[in-house]
Amino acid sequence: MKITCVVVGKIKEKYFTDAIKEYSKRLSRYCKLEIVELADEKTPDGASEAEEQAIREKEGERILKTLKDDAYVIALAIEGKMLDSVELSKKIESLGISGTSHIAFVIGGSLGLAPAVMKRADYALSFSRMTFPHQLMRVVLLEQLYRSYRIMKNEPYHK
Repeated sequence: MKITCVVVGKIKEKYFTDAIKEYSKRLSRYCKLEIVELADEKTPDGASEAEEQAIREKEGERILKTLKDDAYVIALAIEGKMLDSVELSKKIESLGISGTSHIAFVIGGSLGLAPAVMKRADYALSFSRMTFPHQLMRVVLLEQLYRSYRIMKNEPYHK
């Protein structure tokens, strides 16, 4: 299985990059992982709704250009479906069993995802109704993917 994480924004903090490297290394036993980092747009202070929408659309265009036609796209969105770790593992496993060989997870920038990206998504996944920084969400996603593969393989992992 190929897993692509399409993410908006750069990671500046070493503790996040260290965690991302660690989970990427752990995941390499189970899947082919690719992280595609896209530039984010600067949001001016006090931006209007129209300006924010334009920023989401620009970032959305970049995201859509990177998504392959054969990819099953899972958008991380606050309004998505919440799954527990076992359910996420079963979702990934069932996609593989049904012939999906490429899953793309999309994490938007600080303003969220453009409607066009949500329309392209095959599934919307929410980790919480809370808002998280996209840098932290990247770490959480990789950890949950690692946990999913451990669950699939009936390998021990802390609860």
